[in-house]
Amino acid sequence: MDSMPQYDSQELLRLVHELAYQTGEFVLASGAKADFYLDCRRLTLHPRGLVQVTAGLYELLQREGLPDAVGGMAIGADPITAGLVHQAGLVGADLLGFMVRKEPKAHGAGKQVEGPVLPGFRVVIVEDVVTSGGSSLKAIEAAQEFGLVVDRVIAIIDRQAGGREAFEARGIRFESLLTLEQVRGA
Repeated sequence: MDSMPQYDSQELLRLVHELAYQTGEFVLASGAKADFYLDCRRLTLHPRGLVQVTAGLYELLQREGLPDAVGGMAIGADPITAGLVHQAGLVGADLLGFMVRKEPKAHGAGKQVEGPVLPGFRVVIVEDVVTSGGSSLKAIEAAQEFGLVVDRVIAIIDRQAGGREAFEARGIRFESLLTLEQVRGA
């Protein structure tokens, strides 16, 4: 088996600029207007991008011991979740994944939280870009309603626009691989 990829923050920063960072006029999910956009799906759906994101976020997870599961709002969190579950599988670790639908399913079991998780599991919410934290807060609420214990939120990039403070106000810790200051300063 090949050795596990190592996280390289400079390589991730380079890939963010190559794949995800766009300039122009944009309206963010929070409703705010911006002169740039970070389309991290272009990063997490790219082989080198996902390798770096997964390696970096897996390091963050390991610092305090792996949770029972990772997941977040579909669609942005899905490739991150899959990458982390895959990474865990390669090293024989037990880390499950889950997805949070924007709304409960209208058919079948009517679930909003999908995956092999059970109430009481300790979980970490994963996110690509955190601005105000709104998307992650919705994922946190759905996970908690399901009975999951949300330990923290981890993201690729913190836009430094209130997300950290929103999580901390709810007693949820937050970590990111990069900050907007690092991305804009590069």
